[in-house]
Amino acid sequence: MKGIVLAGGLGSRLFPLTKITNKHLLPVYDKPMIYYPIQALINAGIDDIMIVTGGNYAGHFLQLLGNGKEFGLKQLNYAYQEGEGGIADALSIVEHFADDEPICVVLGDNIIENNIKQAKEDYEKQGKGAKILLKKVHDPQRFGVPELDGDKVLNIEEKPKNPKSDFAVIGIYFFDNTVFDVIKTLKPSDRGELEITDVNNHYINRGEMTWNELDGWWTDAGTFDSLLRASNLIAESGANKMGEVKSANK
Repeated sequence: MKGIVLAGGLGSRLFPLTKITNKHLLPVYDKPMIYYPIQALINAGIDDIMIVTGGNYAGHFLQLLGNGKEFGLKQLNYAYQEGEGGIADALSIVEHFADDEPICVVLGDNIIENNIKQAKEDYEKQGKGAKILLKKVHDPQRFGVPELDGDKVLNIEEKPKNPKSDFAVIGIYFFDNTVFDVIKTLKPSDRGELEITDVNNHYINRGEMTWNELDGWWTDAGTFDSLLRASNLIAESGANKMGEVKSANK
């Protein structure tokens, strides 16, 4: 399995901090934000990793991360996304890197307390399709929200006014190699982007989507409030532990 960290975007919600650098290079407590998703993949046993970035500051990632030696990696791969085509568009760039293997995709501003090793192992046993990670939140209307029927995902709705559950789809996904064929069928949303929710719903319609509930806290770090919260959570936990996930699919 190969790992993908998506770290593009303009980071406009964090302006003016992002006026001079990519948001994923901003500090979260004692480390740059990008360190956390990379470490999450490594802790799950995934060491063939690509960073997808874009914008005017893509070179900063190379200056900071180099070949990944600090993480114990033999090599760290990079790809450049032109424009603002959305998460699914960024993912389409890595088809050659994936080389028909399954992939684990982590959004670069997602920070978790524990780790995703159990979810990875569950997905490998699944053998095909997709898996999403869910977390109960108090404000699901801010996120992609799944409609659930027991262990089955019926649909995912993006930022619903009337959420059908109190779960959020967090920015960690497992896909088989058909994901790139799915992306090629997508049309831009009203935002002009290729949406990851459309990718996930495609797998749901095929009956090939499972989910795990994330254990421990999770936050994104894409706003001033969530960036502060992420730093406080890391400081309070004492370390970037990244431990367990509970399976919802037996």
